[in-house]
Amino acid sequence: MKNRIKELRAKYNLTQEELARMVGARRETIVFLEKGKYNPSLELAYKIAKSLKVKIDELFIFDN
Repeated sequence: MKNRIKELRAKYNLTQEELARMVGARRETIVFLEKGKYNPSLELAYKIAKSLKVKIDELFIFDN
């Protein structure tokens, strides 16, 4: 699954570490998410979307 985490994180000038702290995750989790190598739980996806001021479906790109 693709996502816009890196793009939106840059928009708000947040580091991976800062975003991780905001959502209660490790920086490595954010790295794996940005690379598309990890699918988050619904709770984590919600926290990231809220932190980046978007809806979940605007953050994650679901390929058919």
